[in-house]
Amino acid sequence: MSDDRVFVKCAWHLLPLITAAYVVNYLDRVNVGFAALTMNGDLGFSPSVFGFGSGILFIGYSLSQTPANYMLTRVGVRRWVFCIMLCWGALSACCAFATGPASFYVLRFLLGVAEAGLLPAMIFYLSDWFPSECRGRYIAAFQASIPMSFVIGGPISSALLQLNGVLGLHGWQWLFVMEGLPAVLLAFAVLLLLPDDPSSSRWLNEAEKRTVLMALSTESTSATSAYWPVLRDARVLVLGVILFAFAGGQAAYLLWLPQVVAAIFGLFIPSMILWGRHSDTTGERIWHVAISAMLSAFGFATAAAAHDSTLALLALTCAGLGLFLFCGPFLSLPSLLLRGPALACGIALLNSIGTFGGFVAPLTVGVLKQQTGSYAAPFTVVALVMLGCAAVTLTFGRLITVRAANALAAE
Repeated sequence: MSDDRVFVKCAWHLLPLITAAYVVNYLDRVNVGFAALTMNGDLGFSPSVFGFGSGILFIGYSLSQTPANYMLTRVGVRRWVFCIMLCWGALSACCAFATGPASFYVLRFLLGVAEAGLLPAMIFYLSDWFPSECRGRYIAAFQASIPMSFVIGGPISSALLQLNGVLGLHGWQWLFVMEGLPAVLLAFAVLLLLPDDPSSSRWLNEAEKRTVLMALSTESTSATSAYWPVLRDARVLVLGVILFAFAGGQAAYLLWLPQVVAAIFGLFIPSMILWGRHSDTTGERIWHVAISAMLSAFGFATAAAAHDSTLALLALTCAGLGLFLFCGPFLSLPSLLLRGPALACGIALLNSIGTFGGFVAPLTVGVLKQQTGSYAAPFTVVALVMLGCAAVTLTFGRLITVRAANALAAE
């Protein structure tokens, strides 16, 4: 069996379950955007209250990233993800019992704390199975969970909202309860079905295990490996700034789009996978990330200026496409710089910085929308941020190339 076929086999056994977990994770994170269609009126939430409550999840999420991934290195991915999913499923369901701004803020903050460790754990987990030359496409396939959550979640959420009045609950309350339960069920599937690592897999034979382990053993041994020193690594901090822009744009897009236009996410899934595959094939990451940022900036700027609804829809599709194409190439970068416990810490740190954008962007969109009465101003701001993100990405790529060349010359 060729190396490619071994990794395809690993993907078929691993990706369906972890993708399902992340679909549920993202749905539980952003279903508030669907709930808002009726919840805001029932609870009397203004756009700024909704924006703050939606975004405060990312404060808890950001603050808990590094401690959560430290626990990952102590107890293992499978057991830690099991605990994470149980907690977030219960808290997501409890959002149904918010009675005003204060309880809404507290529940959303705690939901962020509970969810914090999942994405870093899964990226770390995938880096233990797939070498760098094919990692981009599989990370992209995993990250396709985000638009998939809207493709699946849109019709489900709309149907649940129609249960308004059943057993005395509002439709948005049914939405939170019914969409929180799958996380609890999937937690047990993760515990039972995910192997800790390739060597403990029951569906790889000994030759296949050796293939995976030998491919991973060729990864750079000069990469940083200690956990806590990564907190001072400037390269990780810059990656966090880049992710801040993308995560902020995604959060604004996903939380507010259900109130702007119907879901347009089906296009994103195959595009993400093809873009990740192209990044793997060419061995290039930086331009793939920068082009994604430029595409998003163009889309938001065009949407801000558009007066025609068809043009606005096309522009928002372009903006969203850029926000999701970056995932595979970008999330493959940390494993080129770090390994072992340092990779776990690095992913947590950059995700902590990055997802703080998930707090800033929805709040900014909410405030600007309330003040101006339209989406033109917030879309313009997001466009400028994404343009700056492209510039930072290209500068970062140049700096790490020079650093690598100097290190090679020193040898």
